[in-house]
Amino acid sequence: MVLELDTNNVELITKMVIQALNQQEAKKSEQGFLVPVGVSARHVHLTQEHVEILFGEGYHLTKKKELMGGQFASNEQVTLVGLKLRAIENVRILGPTRKKSQVEISATDARSLGISAPVRESGNVAGSAPIALVGPKGVLYLEEGCIVAQRHIHMSPADAAASGYKDGDYVSVKVENERGTTFNQVKIRVDESFTLEMHIDTDEANAAKIAQGDTVRIVRD
Repeated sequence: MVLELDTNNVELITKMVIQALNQQEAKKSEQGFLVPVGVSARHVHLTQEHVEILFGEGYHLTKKKELMGGQFASNEQVTLVGLKLRAIENVRILGPTRKKSQVEISATDARSLGISAPVRESGNVAGSAPIALVGPKGVLYLEEGCIVAQRHIHMSPADAAASGYKDGDYVSVKVENERGTTFNQVKIRVDESFTLEMHIDTDEANAAKIAQGDTVRIVRD
């Protein structure tokens, strides 16, 4: 038996199907994708040449703690000095050494140091703020290299496939606590060496009342 439907019934059924699909998609989006948080304190990346300026000829960073992506927190620390000779002591260096030195601080740190550090993705230091570093064996002045790190999410390719996002995507992230914060413009970074984690700085963590290891939820923009 074939059921004949008039045009009005077809349109009604079509609208009902679309509405049901939209509701399913909205529910899926609302559930989102859970991500643990890593709160990134101020830190420094150095070239080997700059390590030797600060710590002495032939010196190499020593490992304190393993981090993701082959990085490590070193035992070595430096003092940061801003343009008005304001200083922040005991700032950790992360290894291994890089091709270009970089200092990552919070906006609050920037104000304390009296400098104007732009919000940038790690590695993008062209035209960024100048800063001086003081080590036990010498002083280093960087004409550029000090930034406030752009918030981002590290993913492995498997995490990216599971979440439906790809390297370079921007998402919003919802913090489900009493502050009820939503972070927009969070960049997805995908690499085989990464483990799933959202990185924010101490200003962002304090404002949203987030602690290391808390979980947040990706929601689509």
